[in-house]
Amino acid sequence: VQLQASGGGLVQPGGSLRLSCAASGNFFSINVMGWYRQAPGKQRESVATITSGGSTVYVDSVKGRFTISRDNAKNTVYLQMNNLKPDDTAVYYCNADGLTYYKLDFRSWGQGTEITVSS
Repeated sequence: VQLQASGGGLVQPGGSLRLSCAASGNFFSINVMGWYRQAPGKQRESVATITSGGSTVYVDSVKGRFTISRDNAKNTVYLQMNNLKPDDTAVYYCNADGLTYYKLDFRSWGQGTEITVSS
């Protein structure tokens, strides 16, 4: 399963960005899709996740500012990021957990897209 992310870049504090990540390849189903980030010198952390049924979980630091959504028909997950702060600067990775056609679990990662929040 391949994940292709897009939408990163440089943005001023208070600005907005939207990330997209599309899954492709052969798989039976994708259960959870999500976004993680890793800032310089820090561990990777989960930013937001969404199940195939639409249940979402957010890290406290982005609640009220970020919105994760998903188009199951397109196997695509989005992250709308508003009111961005310098602390949001990181490389963002998309993730997908699901089942292969052999009903084996898989976990795939996208290539990472860099977001810099700076004036």
